[in-house]
Amino acid sequence: MEPIEIGLWVSGGMLVMIVLGMRVAFAAGLAGMIGLIWIFWAKKDYGFDDFGWALGVAVKTAGQVPHSKVSSQALSLIPTFILIGYLAYYAGLTKALFEAAKRWIAWVPGGLAVATVFATAGFAAVSGASVATSAVFARIAIPEMLKIGYNKQFAAGVVAAAGTLASLIPPSAILVIYAIIVEQDVGKLLLAGFIPGAFSALVYASLIIGMALTIKDFGPAVKGYTWRERFASLPPALPIVFVVLIIILFVYNPFGGDAWGTPTEGGAIGAFVVFLMALYQGMRWPQLRDALLETAKLSVMIFTIIWGVLIYVRFLGFADLPSAFSDWITSLTMSPMLILVCILLAYAVLGMFMDAIGMLLLTLPVVYPAVMALNGGDAVAAADSAFGMSGPMCAIWFGILVVKMAEFCLITPPIGLNCFVVAGVRDDLSVQDVFKGVMPFFIADAITIALLVSFPMIVLWLPSLV
Repeated sequence: MEPIEIGLWVSGGMLVMIVLGMRVAFAAGLAGMIGLIWIFWAKKDYGFDDFGWALGVAVKTAGQVPHSKVSSQALSLIPTFILIGYLAYYAGLTKALFEAAKRWIAWVPGGLAVATVFATAGFAAVSGASVATSAVFARIAIPEMLKIGYNKQFAAGVVAAAGTLASLIPPSAILVIYAIIVEQDVGKLLLAGFIPGAFSALVYASLIIGMALTIKDFGPAVKGYTWRERFASLPPALPIVFVVLIIILFVYNPFGGDAWGTPTEGGAIGAFVVFLMALYQGMRWPQLRDALLETAKLSVMIFTIIWGVLIYVRFLGFADLPSAFSDWITSLTMSPMLILVCILLAYAVLGMFMDAIGMLLLTLPVVYPAVMALNGGDAVAAADSAFGMSGPMCAIWFGILVVKMAEFCLITPPIGLNCFVVAGVRDDLSVQDVFKGVMPFFIADAITIALLVSFPMIVLWLPSLV
């Protein structure tokens, strides 16, 4: 049997394991190990005495992967970004953000829900994890919305959908993972997420205002705040801006010249600054312990997925599936844009059965080379490319598109993780309630993705300045 055939059989078996409920990390690691053994054994024509040799080579090959890849300095960004979010919660920055957004924005139709979206977007700028963002605002925003008469399903849906913005707005753990998988500049990808993330928040807000204007008693506006009260709400929320500026300065120096440091250093300093803020706000050892434990749990989950999937990715390399898939994609007679749309639709379907990080880790080693080949290659100039952009810019644009699709997957049934998190925080909500509440936001996400595909400069303008 040829390596490509082995690759297809093993990949099919892995998908079956995932559909049956096995965790992505273990399904991918097991499939990768079986595939490596199978390929090495096939090279010896399936000799009985050679099985032990194939097993030993496969174990050695797989064993080298986790350390060599996960010891990358760029991956240290993930726990620091997650820690920033948890420390910001204990520093009281989330409540300050929500209060400021409520006083300044809640006067519009559906104002409290709109304020929740923008407060969540602000918190996403210091939190690298959508799960943490959703959990925090489920405690803060949902009670406020229920108090003034919002439907509980929609209130939960607002928080679950707005929590996905943390996947796109830097610092973002998923963007870092994408950059490492495709070997692109982490700093430029983080910069590229700012405008699409803010744009997504605006689309969410527009949807809410439109619903409030057309549905009777949908979401009453909150009025009565004086200008003095509005301005008084700004100073407690300013530390968020300060932390964001620190991270930006370390990724990209807006004053010209080289950046002040690496994204990793920016993340570490940002975490230290938020830690000092939390201490100033009265954080004690129990809160710090909880923040560290939650950061460790989420980081270990992400790294475990990375370890398992990297073994599978090593097997894909031996099976030569990525290049075979690239050749097949480039041989299609359809337009490149139509092929790209089909790939994004496939991500939407996959997201119904897989978590966002696992989905990207499993598919990008095959899909990314195909998209780059479709554009004309890594070194192609903008004038000669299929999508009208150079190879590096295409990598950034495609990265934002697939991360936006990963956001979409965080709220799609049956395993939308953000919906489970919101339901877990609130005893009065079921997962079904949250899934019903997020349905309108599917339309908003579809509009956002269509606009990002149609107008790439929404994504590329900021990184093109670097």
